[in-house]
Amino acid sequence: MNIKLSELGRLQDLFKKLSAGSHINHQQDNELWADLENQRDAYQALFAALGYELTVDSRGFAYFNTDQASSYTGKLTRRLALLLMLLFEYQADQGAHLFQFQQWRLDGALLEKLWQTYRALLEAEEIGTALALKEICDSATRVGFLLAEDGAYRLLPAVHRYLDLFEELAKAERHEEAPTDTEDDALEDNL
Repeated sequence: MNIKLSELGRLQDLFKKLSAGSHINHQQDNELWADLENQRDAYQALFAALGYELTVDSRGFAYFNTDQASSYTGKLTRRLALLLMLLFEYQADQGAHLFQFQQWRLDGALLEKLWQTYRALLEAEEIGTALALKEICDSATRVGFLLAEDGAYRLLPAVHRYLDLFEELAKAERHEEAPTDTEDDALEDNL
């Protein structure tokens, strides 16, 4: 494939963001997303030649698929997975439409409710205060899972990666597969 670098107008911005472990979300990164969609094959070929696997999900997000996980990303992944599971459970109990998660407003009051409702589970993961939940949200914002706006957070399309994994784990559980201690490893490998 011949790649015309002059046609990849956002190459540097895309590479900088993706190689830092962040996601490109169509709702947040409109210009980057548009360029990525227009030159998708060229970007995928170029990044593959550099040793990166660019995944572009039709639900509106893209990322470098990698097996490399630092201890920081592993800890963030586990904590964000727990926060998202509890958030979806809480919202389901409140009657919220789960497929409209991108419209939810995750503010201080909701984080406090999550903390009060699931305190024991959160403390088991060494999340000792509602403020710690906010810190998880801040970290998730830096890698493109959440968007901070007006003193609250919104979930971005990249959250589908967690939902897909939750669904896989639920299917495995339904099939009565023996639980393994590799679920954390699978979570980290898939995110």
